[in-house]
Amino acid sequence: MMGSGIEDRELRVEDRGSRIEDRGSEFEVRSSRTEVRGLGINSILDPRSSILDPRVALTALPSPAYADESAPEGEIQQALGRVANELRWSDEDRGPFGRMIPRGARVLIKPNLVLHENEGPWGIDPLVTHQSLIRAVVEGALRAGPSEVLIGDAPLQGCDFQRLLSVTGLGEWADRLMRLEPSFKGVRDFRRTTCVFVNGVRLAAESLQSEERFILFDLGRDSLLEPVADGRNSFRVTCYDPRLMARTHAPGRHQYLVAKEVIEADVVINLPKLKTHKKAGITCALKNLIGINGNKEYLPHHRLGGSQTGGDCYPNYNMIKRALEFTADRENMTSSFAMAKVWHGVGRQFIRALRLTGDRVGTDGSWSGNDTIWRTCLDLNRILLYGRPNGTMDSRPQRQVLHVVDAVVAGQGDGPLCPQPLPLGLILAGHNAAAVDRVGAHLLGYDPERLSIVREAFGDFQWPIASFEPVDVAILGDWKAGPADQVFRERKNLTPVIHPIGWRDAAPHATSVSAQ
Repeated sequence: MMGSGIEDRELRVEDRGSRIEDRGSEFEVRSSRTEVRGLGINSILDPRSSILDPRVALTALPSPAYADESAPEGEIQQALGRVANELRWSDEDRGPFGRMIPRGARVLIKPNLVLHENEGPWGIDPLVTHQSLIRAVVEGALRAGPSEVLIGDAPLQGCDFQRLLSVTGLGEWADRLMRLEPSFKGVRDFRRTTCVFVNGVRLAAESLQSEERFILFDLGRDSLLEPVADGRNSFRVTCYDPRLMARTHAPGRHQYLVAKEVIEADVVINLPKLKTHKKAGITCALKNLIGINGNKEYLPHHRLGGSQTGGDCYPNYNMIKRALEFTADRENMTSSFAMAKVWHGVGRQFIRALRLTGDRVGTDGSWSGNDTIWRTCLDLNRILLYGRPNGTMDSRPQRQVLHVVDAVVAGQGDGPLCPQPLPLGLILAGHNAAAVDRVGAHLLGYDPERLSIVREAFGDFQWPIASFEPVDVAILGDWKAGPADQVFRERKNLTPVIHPIGWRDAAPHATSVSAQ
């Protein structure tokens, strides 16, 4: 695993068997490579803390619900203050991010604003980052004296962004704050393509923003997708023309189109919603970075076919599913609305046939054998950390990245678009996305080692995400402090979680997913 190389090369952080105080008692965090009470580097000036710090602060709200935040010092604001204090981000005069945001810095805040409504009957609370946390983070960032603060995300193509801003109240709040605070630049939709569905057929509006507002990165053979790029144009993303994907991802070519505001930011505050996810198992800090990319054809989510034929859309081989994939490709490739309706109708017949067989996994990579989506997500995390404004990658992190997770009402079941509420009543935060997601995986009742996106985030590759081992991840805050894996092993009465059907084998002591 990685860690020693970076530490020897850059910091020589001493393994002191760092000790954490827990309400007067102490315990040893085995082989921790960083001191819990400080990294030994200037966190404000040195963004290496984003890959070096294994601490995750966790705080509980009085109840697992979003209270009225209109009053000063609401519960979310207080929770944000507590995790910021635990991580030594805060400054008494400059707010919860006072030590992390230099005066005059450009700050980008990246929430999860995936869709304007839950596809199930469970409402918006388990679906998106709650507006009370977004507001608290923006207002906290402004206290530090930055030159600009911008909220940005690229939701699902079918998201009605204005409706989302209305439903959450973010639109009215942002308009009011921009009038009062010139350094706040509002909420930006990073999408270049949107769509609507008419009789089940996708109608897209393309190139809504100029490519000049984005930065093109090509990770080439250093992409984590390269080992599974087979030259057969097998990369897919649901409801999109595979020929466009073939232009951006092929052996030796792996391109991403990232919003300029993200790469030009000095500090990025990532605000994910903790949810189960049908394709990745979990969406938290790592998966949330999908939303910094402007076009879907740059985002491989799965590979054509079943596992027996070199794909990862579903287990084994299934003739009906293969036929359904064929019709879906034809529907996505045609420029004729009439022909798209024909192919859509044919596909519906195959879907009915699948349902008669009892299939519940489908054909879009919604299972634990998906070996593609985690690679795309980790590539984007590497770009966020190391990417330069000219589209190249540096050997050192280029910006400070902080993660604050909304797990007050998390999402369970068929996330990310149809989540049921999971009332956890928690806010968690950290410097490192891999560490945060390992804690998030435990909270969702998973074995982190069975989630590829979490396990592989600690991998030894070019432009690493974490320079420490999974066992070094440590919890601070309201729960018993200590190594995260140990804390969760010892903690009783964790909230039961409903997992997506294709990820039930990722829970501890589970068996493998069957062909159905």
